[in-house]
Amino acid sequence: MVTQPRMPCYKLGVKFGRADIVKQFLDSRLTGFYFAVLQEGQVGNGNNLELISRDSNNVTVADITRLYARETHDLELLHRAVQVEALPTGWRDYFQQQIEKFKR
Repeated sequence: MVTQPRMPCYKLGVKFGRADIVKQFLDSRLTGFYFAVLQEGQVGNGNNLELISRDSNNVTVADITRLYARETHDLELLHRAVQVEALPTGWRDYFQQQIEKFKR
């Protein structure tokens, strides 16, 4: 199960020798993602991954990246993001804090 985006850190800038690479990487919204293992088994070269279901909140990894990096004012998407059960608690808490800022 996909759980969250893989966010770049300063080490990417060090590796490529460019201070702006992290921003460019985030702007691409192609950050990659982390998986959680729901059922142990073997995965080998050439095996296919199959989409079994989507979260009913219709929030993508690209949406989460966008909310974190650029569009923190999309209140409707923030509300949907905090409802995504697969998203780790730290992410949901962060987005809930962004919602709370709107209430002030």
